[in-house]
Amino acid sequence: MNINRGIAILGSTGSIGRQTLEVCELLGLKVVSLVAGKNDVLMEEQIRKFRPKVAALADEKAAARLRTAVADLPCRVLAGREGITEAVTVDDADTVLTSVVGIAGLIPTIAAIEAGKNIALSNKETLVTAGSIVMGKIRERGVRIMPVDSEHSAIFQCLAGNRRQDVRKIILTASGGPFRGFTASRLRNVTPEQALKHPNWSMGSKITIDSATMMNKGFEVIEAMWLFGMKPEDIEIVVHKESVIHSMVEFVDGSIIAQLGAPDMRIPIQVALTWPERVQNPFRRISLTEIGSLSFEKPDTEVFPCISLAYRAAKTGGTLPAAMNAANEVAVAAFLNGDIKFHQIPEIIQLVMEEHRVNTRPSLNDIIDTDLASRELATAAVNRIKQGGEL
Repeated sequence: MNINRGIAILGSTGSIGRQTLEVCELLGLKVVSLVAGKNDVLMEEQIRKFRPKVAALADEKAAARLRTAVADLPCRVLAGREGITEAVTVDDADTVLTSVVGIAGLIPTIAAIEAGKNIALSNKETLVTAGSIVMGKIRERGVRIMPVDSEHSAIFQCLAGNRRQDVRKIILTASGGPFRGFTASRLRNVTPEQALKHPNWSMGSKITIDSATMMNKGFEVIEAMWLFGMKPEDIEIVVHKESVIHSMVEFVDGSIIAQLGAPDMRIPIQVALTWPERVQNPFRRISLTEIGSLSFEKPDTEVFPCISLAYRAAKTGGTLPAAMNAANEVAVAAFLNGDIKFHQIPEIIQLVMEEHRVNTRPSLNDIIDTDLASRELATAAVNRIKQGGEL
């Protein structure tokens, strides 16, 4: 394996970013650039350990503190949007792993693609909001995009060596989150603390709530649609509470290939950074005899309406997925802040989607405008709820 390939990490202080650094340390991969939001304390630790040439923080004040803290090191500290763009396009970077939460990852990911960087994609919202634009630029620049999500990494591996025209459907597995088996009425009173207790995976707070509402799985349908050239109706969601099978591909001859492994994000991160090579690691292995059996069930779309909303956005296309994503980001933040109830997350998303006028062939600026307008609508809905009113 070429351990000299340079890695830039967009979102290095988050859950995926930290795990990516573990993988880089284990494999001896060269970290050339680190990007984060405002956690200058953790970023300083990462700079001192991994010695990147460049680091960038979105927050100007945090960047100023960081610049002073690492003045004894030969690391350039940049700030703001321009600084982030420079950090992800640095010459020494061969691959940019994008793991920031939300639409914030879209612009720097596009900048990295335009600079000829390979992409290891962990940020779902990049393809959810602007899949057509991003995949068009991937083809135009001739760079590689490798999925980091466990489900899409599984699909990628299942497809390896097979012809795409032989694929009948993709089967995305879902753990069901912490509320699998709940009724709609029972969900009305769940708390953020309960929603953040995922039964199988250790993830950041936003994606954990998305898993609880199952919007995460809806996002993955749209992501799979763009990554693998599938129609939404050819992507099926199956609840698999054990999180051992990470996804499956069914072929036209009736064969199904599945990818299994421990629920450990470092495995798909490593696959994305080292493919096509397989590299030994000390991560946990599964024992099928200890697991004993695997279960599957259909998701309840009445209890978890975010799934249906996502399929609707996927089939409609245009700017609707961006509107859905923006509303979801606002609603999830409001729920975590205690401003709205859990069941009101999909209600706010549906409201924004119904009020949105879809642009079927959007430019990047159209996507950004949709994001801003949809956030305003969702924020207004949250404020009405906070004041005791109705949506």
